[in-house]
Amino acid sequence: MTTIDSYIQTLKVEVAKQDPVILGIAVAVLVVLVTIVLFKLITRGRNTKQAILLVGLCDSGKTLLFSRLVHGKYVSSYTSIKENSGIYDVIGSRNKIAEVVDIPGNDRQRAQFWERYKSQARGVIFIIDSTTFQKEIKEVAEYLYTLLSDKTVNTQFLIACNKQDITMAKSSKVIHQQLEKEMNTLRVTRAAALSSTDGSSSGVFLGKRNKDFEFAHLGKLKVDFADCSAKGSGGEGDPELNMVEEWIGALV
Repeated sequence: MTTIDSYIQTLKVEVAKQDPVILGIAVAVLVVLVTIVLFKLITRGRNTKQAILLVGLCDSGKTLLFSRLVHGKYVSSYTSIKENSGIYDVIGSRNKIAEVVDIPGNDRQRAQFWERYKSQARGVIFIIDSTTFQKEIKEVAEYLYTLLSDKTVNTQFLIACNKQDITMAKSSKVIHQQLEKEMNTLRVTRAAALSSTDGSSSGVFLGKRNKDFEFAHLGKLKVDFADCSAKGSGGEGDPELNMVEEWIGALV
C-alpha cells in the first residue's frame, strides 16, 4: 500500500469518528487537490497562440475573406486602416472556434500590426490577388519572404490564391511555381546585401543551401496553397472557401 493510500485510509477512519478538527482538515485537503487538478487541466488545454492572421497586399480580398469567415456575409471592398478581429466557428465542429485577425495590407501599417499580433498566431493565411499576381509578384514575394524570415514565428502558412471566380486568375499551382522562382531570386539578392553590409551571412536563410528555393525545404514552416474566391462566382453569392475552411479546421 502506498503512502497516499495509507493516508486516505487513515483519513477515512478519522472522518468516521466525526472529529470536527479532522473533518476540517479533510475538507481543506480535498479543496486543494481539486484546485490543483482543475488548474492542470485548464493550463494544459490552453494555447496562447489562438489567432489566425489574415495578411496580404491591399485589394487582395482580406477584409472580404474576414467577413465571410466571421460574419458569413458579403461586404464591399475597402482599404482597412486598422485591424479587424472576430470569432470563426469551425465548420463541422460544435466546439472548435478560432479568432481571426485581418491585418491592414498597406506597407506603412502592416509591419507594426504584424509585430503586435505575430506572437498570437496559430496560423497565417497570406491572401494573393490571383488576377494581379503577375504584376505584383515582386512585392508579394518580398512581403512573404519577410514574414517567413521572422525568427520568432514558427507556425503554418496558407497561401490563399483569391479571386478564382475571375477568368484571368492564375491557379494556385502556377502561383506556387512562379513564387518559388521569385523567392529564389530574392534570396540571392538579400544574402548578397547582408554579406556586403557586415561581411557575414548571419541573416535567416530560407530553404536549403546550394538548392533552388522550394517551400517544401522550409522545415517546420509548413506552407500550403489553396484556390479560393471570397466573392464567389455569383458576385455576392456563395463564396468558394472549402480549402481555406478545411485548412483552418485541421489547424485548430
